[in-house]
Amino acid sequence: MAGNIELLNSVLAQARAENRAALVGYLPAGFPTVDDGVRAMTEMLDGGCDIVEVGLPHSDPVLDGPVIQTADDIALRGGVKIVDVIRTVREVHAATGAPVLCMTYWNPVDRYGVERFAADLAEAGGAGCILPDLPVEESEAWRKAAEQHGLATVFVVAPSSRDERLAKITAAGSGFVYAASLMGVTGTRESVGREAQDLVARTRATPAARRGLPVCVGLGVSNPEQAAEVAAFADGVIVGSAFVKRLLAADGDLEAGLAGLRTLAGELAEGVRNRS
Repeated sequence: MAGNIELLNSVLAQARAENRAALVGYLPAGFPTVDDGVRAMTEMLDGGCDIVEVGLPHSDPVLDGPVIQTADDIALRGGVKIVDVIRTVREVHAATGAPVLCMTYWNPVDRYGVERFAADLAEAGGAGCILPDLPVEESEAWRKAAEQHGLATVFVVAPSSRDERLAKITAAGSGFVYAASLMGVTGTRESVGREAQDLVARTRATPAARRGLPVCVGLGVSNPEQAAEVAAFADGVIVGSAFVKRLLAADGDLEAGLAGLRTLAGELAEGVRNRS
């Protein structure tokens, strides 16, 4: 079975046709449990997210701040495995028909087996993988497997990335480029910062982006105003920590947490439609 890269491309193209940015939500699989995580991501998509990223919890994350680390720890203590991540992708996609990506560090994929991971993710209806710590120079095996199975390979760029590096990364990627809005780890911020707009402009100047590869911005967006600010210059707005915070704030009251996720998704969806 082929993966859903074409669905991902279609959803991003549709958002562009509507003169708005796409809203991409994130939660780690297994948080607060595997089944409840599926419900949570479904609520996010039903509430207004266009795309969802399923995080593969990792014990030693390099990009994730304290909020997502807390959620990862809950998932890992609950015994979440890669098969649970794949099941989450399958069930969320089946329930919503939306593009579902996996966001993971490279080590779990390498240990699981590159071909096996790509095949299982595609069979589950996944649209691709975001790989924040996989150097593009070492990505050939993954990219070959991903292409064979109809999966996007999403790389992360940062404000520190030089123009020639941006060109190399965008040439190798597919689906979209994940532009980290600032140097640092994930988490909500008072403001997104001007670095993000400059990074998007430089990324869009690369040949691959000029040919239509979308650029989505993550790290720091937590409210509709920030979503609108980023939507003014990006193809997509990625929100993770703010969703995790809503679920953590419910303090074990799952129904309240799910309602909070749906509300936040709706507010952010309005934000990406109000480009400033």
